[in-house]
Amino acid sequence: MHRASAFPLAAMPSAEHTRWVVAIVLGFVVVVAVAALLSLLIWLIKRIDARVVEVRDTLKAAKANTADTVLIPQVADGVDLVLAEGLQHHLFLGRVLGKVKS
Repeated sequence: MHRASAFPLAAMPSAEHTRWVVAIVLGFVVVVAVAALLSLLIWLIKRIDARVVEVRDTLKAAKANTADTVLIPQVADGVDLVLAEGLQHHLFLGRVLGKVKS
């Protein structure tokens, strides 16, 4: 038995039916591709945000690490004084030991 339908089936030529199927499949492929690209974009944005936070924290650490650079010349002067004193001791001991051996 054939049931009566509220929407009568229209006869469609085979070529037109094929074009509609191809258009629907291509539309579905485009929708899936756009969804995949948007998902990739969202993932990349989250990754960039995380890296920005890492860079910001690194810059804060560098700022804190170089906050005491004013002390570098003072320390260098102290090291120069210690080296000069050590050289004086070396020269003195060299002279003393040289005279003892003679």
